[in-house]
Order: sequence, then structure tokens, then C-alpha cells
Amino acid sequence: MTTDRPALAADSREITGKAVAHLRRGGKLPAVVYGHGVASTSLTVDAHDFELLRRSVGANAIVDLSIDGKKAKPVLIHQVQVHPVTRRTLHVDLYQVKMTEELTVDVPLVPVGEAPAVDLGGTYLQLLDTVKVKALPDKLPQTLVVPNDRLVDYDAVLHVRDLEIPADVTLVTDPEEVLAKVMPPRVELEPTEVEAAEGEAAEGEAAEEGAEEGAATSADGEGSEG
Repeated sequence: MTTDRPALAADSREITGKAVAHLRRGGKLPAVVYGHGVASTSLTVDAHDFELLRRSVGANAIVDLSIDGKKAKPVLIHQVQVHPVTRRTLHVDLYQVKMTEELTVDVPLVPVGEAPAVDLGGTYLQLLDTVKVKALPDKLPQTLVVPNDRLVDYDAVLHVRDLEIPADVTLVTDPEEVLAKVMPPRVELEPTEVEAAEGEAAEGEAAEEGAEEGAATSADGEGSEG
């Protein structure tokens, strides 16, 4: 049975540990597939083919994985390990799914448009990059849109509940959690205002010191008369 899902071919792998380095040099990418009730299997996939696939599908796309030319199984690209400097893909975790069982995943948030409050001089602040949802594998959203046009002033706040969640998707993240807002600009005093404030403070301190000295002198005088 064919599907409209993207496909990925893989081969079983027996080489493990540091020896996988020569696989990468040969254009192969080490991977592993596992799932609920599915034994973990070490694989290799073509590195070039995987990068093309990764660029063309979303974060929660279901892929038809064929191992050693056998019947394809639906999998989720669960985790991709990359080199911290070169950003080259080093390893891939694939999660075999059952199309009749719901999955809980993190969905990336995509800010759309510019918040009107930014034009007032504020700074846009997005507090969440993803939210957690639950849905059947073929209903998982790839992204969710952050409606920035609702941030019309500094009092406006977007909450997770303001996201447009598809009817067949259940939101797991707390809907009351703050998602985004616009911070007002910091108010800085002009130099003359700062100097005036410092001068007033200094005069106040001098007056207090003078009053304390006068009180001390008066007390000494009363004591000598006695």
C-alpha cells in the first residue's frame, strides 16, 4: 500500500561505537529505530538523502521507512544529533509509530507579522519556542502561528490559549502560560535631571547633618551648666 508520505530507505547496521566514523566518511549516516513494543534496530541511511528529506519536511512529519528493502513502516524523526561546530548531522533517532495511537510532541512556534506595539518603541519578547500537543500521527501540526498583530500596546499579552489549535489536536501545555508580549522602553533621566536630583539629595543630607550637629551642641551646653 502506497502513501503520500515522504520515504526513506535504510540498511541494517552491525557496526557500532567509534567504528561508525568510517561510515560517515563513506556518506552513510548512523541511525536507530525504536518504538513502543518495537525492538531497537541499528541502521544506516544515505547522508545526502536524509539531508534532502530533512529540509523538505516539518519537525513532526511522518516518514515511510523501508529497512533492507522490506515493507515500509511509519516513523517520526525523533531526534537529530549534530556536530556543535560544523553542524553536520552525526546520528538520527527514528521512532516507529502506530497510526491509531496518539503521540505527544513539541510543536515549533512561528511568529507572524510585527507587533504594533513595537512601533511605539517597545521590544518584542517571545517567551516560548514550542508548545506540547497530543494527536494522532497524521494529525500532528508541523508549526503553530504566533498572532503578533494582537500585541497592539504594552498591556497586551499573548497566552498559549491564543494559538489556533486544530480541532483534532489536544493542547498539553498550560493555556494560561504567557507566550509573547512587548516590553516598553526603559525611561532614562536627562543629565540635567540627574544632576538636579543629586543636588537636592546632597542638600537634604547637609541639612540633616547640620541639624544633628546643632542638637549635639545644645545637649553639650545643657550638660556643662549642670
